[in-house]
Amino acid sequence: MLTFLILSGGSIWLLMEFAVSIINKMEAREMLRSLRLLEFEDLNQFLRSVPAATILGLGAFATVIAFWLASRPKAVKPPCNLLMQSKELEAGDGARHSVLGDGPKLLTHYYDDAMTMYEVFQRGLHISENEPCLGSRKPNQPYEWLSYKEVTNRAEWLGSGLLYQGCKASTDQFIGVFAQNRPEWIISELACYTYSMVVVPLYDTLGHGAIRYIINMADISTVICDKSEKARLLLEHVEKGETPGLKSVVLMDPVDLELIERGRKCSVRIQTMRELEECGKQNRRAPFPPKPEDLSIVCFTSGTTGNPKGAMLTHGNVVADFSGFLKVTESVVYCHGGRIGFFQGDIRLLSDDMKTLRPTIFPVVPRLLNRMYDKIFSQADTPIKRWILEFASRRKEAEVKRGVIRNNSIWDRLLFNKVQASLGGRVRMIVTGAAPASPTVLGFLRAALGCQVYEGYGQTECTAGCTFTTPGDWTSGHVGAPLPCNFIRLVDVKDMNYFASKGEGEICVKGPNVFKGYLKDKEKTAEALDDSGWLYTGDIGKWLPNGTLKIIDRKKHIFKLAQGEYIAPEKIENIYIRSEPVSQIYVHGDSLQAFLVGIVVPDAEVMPGWAKKKGFEGSFAELCNNLELKKAMMADMVRLGKESGLHSFEQVKAIHIHKEMFNVQNGLLTPTLKAKRPELRDFFKEEIAELYATVSV
Repeated sequence: MLTFLILSGGSIWLLMEFAVSIINKMEAREMLRSLRLLEFEDLNQFLRSVPAATILGLGAFATVIAFWLASRPKAVKPPCNLLMQSKELEAGDGARHSVLGDGPKLLTHYYDDAMTMYEVFQRGLHISENEPCLGSRKPNQPYEWLSYKEVTNRAEWLGSGLLYQGCKASTDQFIGVFAQNRPEWIISELACYTYSMVVVPLYDTLGHGAIRYIINMADISTVICDKSEKARLLLEHVEKGETPGLKSVVLMDPVDLELIERGRKCSVRIQTMRELEECGKQNRRAPFPPKPEDLSIVCFTSGTTGNPKGAMLTHGNVVADFSGFLKVTESVVYCHGGRIGFFQGDIRLLSDDMKTLRPTIFPVVPRLLNRMYDKIFSQADTPIKRWILEFASRRKEAEVKRGVIRNNSIWDRLLFNKVQASLGGRVRMIVTGAAPASPTVLGFLRAALGCQVYEGYGQTECTAGCTFTTPGDWTSGHVGAPLPCNFIRLVDVKDMNYFASKGEGEICVKGPNVFKGYLKDKEKTAEALDDSGWLYTGDIGKWLPNGTLKIIDRKKHIFKLAQGEYIAPEKIENIYIRSEPVSQIYVHGDSLQAFLVGIVVPDAEVMPGWAKKKGFEGSFAELCNNLELKKAMMADMVRLGKESGLHSFEQVKAIHIHKEMFNVQNGLLTPTLKAKRPELRDFFKEEIAELYATVSV
């Protein structure tokens, strides 16, 4: 009887059939009818009267059922009632809070000994017992790990070196970090936190002008960067007299003598990070840790036209936000002694890095999820393969809807194991944010990858996240419930017909994760924060019946692409309109897509002459239908974009030529001749869909 408990699934089903077959159907009916009539004291007498073969079959059947009940896939147990994931405050003007917190009391920290980012890392150091902390690799090599103790030592040496060379152990001391994610980035960050200095990240996508602006605005005298190319860029600004306050550049990579000499000529010290660490090792200073209310990082955002704004985040802000994440997911981070591996910096090598690292938690942007989805379906290159893939995904998605997340079903073994292996085979949690994720893609990948996929919503000003998927709620089309560290309320946007009384409006956030304002910019701070501390996000949300939030619109004409880059379409349109044959232009972006497309109305008087110079003949209507002329017009627009400093992601990748002007009469312009963007989007819905369907990036 014990042997078949370890048989394969197929064998068990055969055994169940055998168990049923040895029970005569008529005999079984009589037995069940008798059981209903018998009292407990008659049970022994009844069993003695039942044939042995029947008892054997019944026992086999019961055992198989017991085994199935014990081994069947189990749903993730939600931490709350998924039909009520947030509650409205009793006197909070419609504000809602997470049901996972301590009632309406907001979470400020998760552990009493981890209330600053310095303490968070120290807690991980003590818990980990010097386990691996930060990992990186070179091509075709295994990961090399720095232990918690090594990271702590290097951070103290680097921080001491900065102090020895004139920096102050103070929240007035801003240190720029201009690098891709890698272990040295974290060491640099921790060095600043160890001595109460403030980190100011710099990014390539900000553009040269923005980097120059940030260095001056934040009074940055020292920048730690990864590569010589970035150091040369920084020196160019100094040589032109644009950043006179920059005095030191520290490189994570080796430095050549030519760069050192070039820096000496403009009074900028160039040295390697290892050299500065050695200096600090010889002149070590005792840590000077920050307090929760002290500034930790200033993140400059390039989400609008004009100069970037520096969002000031305290240690308390950051700790509160990640504590809310911990409360919801119970995931492992630094404070638990977790380890983090970095990819090589080349997206083409990411799959190889994943297979080597074999991570359990994988943070991604939606664009990468879209690529995974597209790649999987592109391999189903015949109708039968696609049918099998879709059938298998439907079967697993049905399990997901019941709360079952697993990677050991028959469909995993037959189809999805290769996909899971491409991520290392051990991923238990995927976290996505930065831009909306497609419900179709999320639903499929939850099934195909056999792991929990969480989606969050937020912005830099609330330390990244303010809502997050509740474990067990694997539905899509919303961004989850409020985190336990903040309240969320919706306020009226009357000119867009959104009213809080209807459960719609601008999303506002309040809590210990909300930033303190923009660096040296009281006007912009007042626009974002009201006197009560509510952050106005500019996004339009809607409460769903289960207490989750759905993003439905944007108050201003700014949006994100799938990879998380902000787009200001009117800025791009103002550049493209300078193209000689262009009369009107509508730039469209979709946060579920990775690139921009455009609707162009040519100038009926100018375009024919411009086209003739390019070698094209014909009437206006004929020219509008000429595909080669369309390519020429788009090339001229892209040229203007490059000359004006547009990034690649700000350039349109396809255009549709429309012959008729946008005007007030056809409802595409306001009486003041401004573009009515929602109406344009709806009017050209089919053309936009066709552009996205025919272009691959």
